[in-house]
Amino acid sequence: MKLFVARHGQTVWNAQNRVCGVTDVKLTEKGINQARELADTVKNYNIDMVMVSPLERAMETGKIVADKNSIPLQIEELLIEQNYGIYEGVDRKTDSFLVNKRNFAYKYPEGESMLQVAYRIYGLIDKIKEQYQGKNILIISHGGVCRIIRTYFQDMTNEEFFNYTLENGRLEEYEL
Repeated sequence: MKLFVARHGQTVWNAQNRVCGVTDVKLTEKGINQARELADTVKNYNIDMVMVSPLERAMETGKIVADKNSIPLQIEELLIEQNYGIYEGVDRKTDSFLVNKRNFAYKYPEGESMLQVAYRIYGLIDKIKEQYQGKNILIISHGGVCRIIRTYFQDMTNEEFFNYTLENGRLEEYEL
């Protein structure tokens, strides 16, 4: 059983280097092309189901991938990106955002902590292992969620975690 993980295609806010958590932002033309490229990549794997975040950028990416490969698509609420609270839409290099990003147990003001995200994502992966034994599942989600998923399978130092990014439209593979 394999778990494939991909990040949605580029959005306007990604292109502008803005923090994008639970805010619904559309894919750019580049993001749509990245989703099409991801769909081409996915055809080389035996994917049984695509699970996507309910946010538009992930759903649009997932629909392109699922439709092109005739794979069932399921919306999974737990895959929603981290709520960055007051930092939604700010420049990703804003000092106060970066300080919060390094404090994993700190709840973003009006948002959630990385530990809260890890709690829901780890639980979802455990559920996938139990309910979909023998199936290959593709998750299409967000940068923060992809970072958390990676820690389920691979130990990372705080610095590695802070600096890790799965690029838009890219795929990783894990053994469940």
